[in-house]
Amino acid sequence: MKNAARLVFIPSPGVSHLVSTMEFAKFLTNRDDRLWITVLIINHPSHTTTSAHINSLDSERVQIINLPQPQYPPNSESNPTTRLQQLKPHVKEAVSNLTSQPPLAAFIVDMFCTTMSDVAKEFGVPTLVFFTSGLASLGLMLHIHTLLEQDNTQFRDSHTELTIPTFINQVPSTALPSLGLDKQWEAVFVAFARGLKEADGIIVNSFEELESHAFNSFDGALPIYPVGPILNTTPKPHIEADNAHIFNWLHHQPPSSVVFLCFGSMGSFAEDQVREIARALEDTGARFLWSLRKPPPSDSGTFRASPSDYSISDLTAVLPPGFLDRTAGIGKVIGWAPQAQILAHPATGAFVSHCGWNSTLESIYFGVPIATWPLFAEQQANAFLLVRELKLAAEIVLDYRVDFKFGPNTLLTADKIEKGIRGVLDMDEDTRKRIKEMSEKSRKTLLEGGCSYSQLGRLIDYIMNQVSL
Repeated sequence: MKNAARLVFIPSPGVSHLVSTMEFAKFLTNRDDRLWITVLIINHPSHTTTSAHINSLDSERVQIINLPQPQYPPNSESNPTTRLQQLKPHVKEAVSNLTSQPPLAAFIVDMFCTTMSDVAKEFGVPTLVFFTSGLASLGLMLHIHTLLEQDNTQFRDSHTELTIPTFINQVPSTALPSLGLDKQWEAVFVAFARGLKEADGIIVNSFEELESHAFNSFDGALPIYPVGPILNTTPKPHIEADNAHIFNWLHHQPPSSVVFLCFGSMGSFAEDQVREIARALEDTGARFLWSLRKPPPSDSGTFRASPSDYSISDLTAVLPPGFLDRTAGIGKVIGWAPQAQILAHPATGAFVSHCGWNSTLESIYFGVPIATWPLFAEQQANAFLLVRELKLAAEIVLDYRVDFKFGPNTLLTADKIEKGIRGVLDMDEDTRKRIKEMSEKSRKTLLEGGCSYSQLGRLIDYIMNQVSL
């Protein structure tokens, strides 16, 4: 197949990583018909990977292969590197079985699958990392790795502030990612960050117009391709029956009047925190749509299982007595939420979010202001970026943190939650103007003449050069 190239994608099994990877695969094949993609799906019992995300790739130039699930030894959940090592023979076999045309050009691996670069080397092709967070977070990860290499662990002290090139302001240790703070995970973090540094390039789901300071702070030693926002922003032609009640309710609300609360595919709270949120919502008197989900069992393993939806009886029990009746006129409590569709709805006026990067990009794209409530991973850094650096969000909290073993570091009171919600509802005109302008930039950057459009062209040129050498 002349003038064509094949890419092997290896996404992480986490839903947020899988979704953005699948969207990026579609993005590439839609941009250039010379590209063919084989996606190797890693299934894991502690993660939910829905077939809908996988089946959304309907291009004839995209091939999906489910990797066999190895028999993991006891307690191997605590060592993701070991699990990935066991998958390498299956990856090698799957790639060996691919047809020789079009020729293999590169591996594109998830940020947590960089160890697969060993397999790419066996096939004589480069490894590009798909980094599913932002440019500032990428710089943060690389900087922490450098400090660990220097055996400088003082950043773990709760009173430390760090000077990090991708941030304008000093970054408090409370904003650092859990993976870098926890001594138990140091070996895993070091291997992860080393894999980033050793990659042949890093594709970032962000855009220069949003994170110009962070982008300009990179010295060019490692090729960086900010090609985002990679999102599924096309409204579905019809509303699924299971979600009809949500949109029927939204259709009857005034424009920009509803506070939407949603905490991602892994976000949930214990009953005491749920009741504080409920009290805050009731005290604000604001219209609200609340995606409230049930925590997984506490014995679900090192890698936390996904939350589930409450039954009606369980929902009534976890909320304050009479809450659903008292708020029936202005609020609605739901389970899993079609987040992008809700953010796109004209009735949605504010977003209480965990600040996962996909959610952050969606809120910016649809111009819905965020009130920050991070939970884990790099979400504290994202919240800090939005509030302190970019001044695009209101603060509920910046340092709230959930440990998979020990739970949250604090109980957020109704008063503080109410103050944050009022802050996003009463946001000043300058901030609203910045959000609107950034929303427009997030759309234009993907069009010809935009930064992400140019960066994607630069990336494709690199890929095609691999098969013309």
